[in-house]
Amino acid sequence: MARHGGGRGWYGKVVGSALGVAVLATGASVWTAQAGAAGDSSPKATAPATPGGDAKPVEATIVHASDAGTRGVNITIDDGPDPRWTPQVLDVLREYGVKATFCMVGTQAQAHPDLVKKVVAAGHRLCDHSVSHDTTMDKKPQSYQSKEILDAERMITEASGGIRPMYYRAPGGAFTPYSRDLAASRGMRPLGWNVDSKDFERPGTNAIVATVERELHLGPTILFHDAGGDRTQTVEALRRVLPWLKEQGYSFGFPVR
Repeated sequence: MARHGGGRGWYGKVVGSALGVAVLATGASVWTAQAGAAGDSSPKATAPATPGGDAKPVEATIVHASDAGTRGVNITIDDGPDPRWTPQVLDVLREYGVKATFCMVGTQAQAHPDLVKKVVAAGHRLCDHSVSHDTTMDKKPQSYQSKEILDAERMITEASGGIRPMYYRAPGGAFTPYSRDLAASRGMRPLGWNVDSKDFERPGTNAIVATVERELHLGPTILFHDAGGDRTQTVEALRRVLPWLKEQGYSFGFPVR
């Protein structure tokens, strides 16, 4: 699946001043992370990729903060929608009154528009996770990156009935300055993560929960999955993690736009 890496992962690696790293600090919060390198070519103007006219550009830096404040967390769900697992994830989120951001693969959204609409109707947000979940996108030409991002944006928007994705998450964190700028020009804030629950690897529910509890100090955005295989452990981990977070005094929000 994703090229997540170990430890703090791709988001915690500072690239160096020669690449023009921008770091986003959020108030008195302790969350800090890589905002990405600057200096690549800016995306060329393109026709709107989705219904609803032109998008309003947003910041191109990778977001690592929560609109719920310094004690806020962002639950993000990747790779769906999936007809078996997405409804179960939605049920758990509804049970605990939690809103999440669903990072959808374009082909999955196109195949399951009913699920995309259910996600939107439940008050969750949409995120563009590319057409094909190619974790080597950062090694591909800009024309390929553009097609993956804009086609997925169109697929998700059409599947939702006209609701646009608000974020773009590169598969495996394979962002480039170009892809960040392109997504931002389409109104999709580049979205990273701080805590990789490792649920995709199916290490066991206890291990997933322990990873979240251990690494939460790294930042507010937590990564889970609702597709890509058996997600039984993810569903059970969410049933334990969500009430635990509430007990610890955290509130649930969305990534800052």
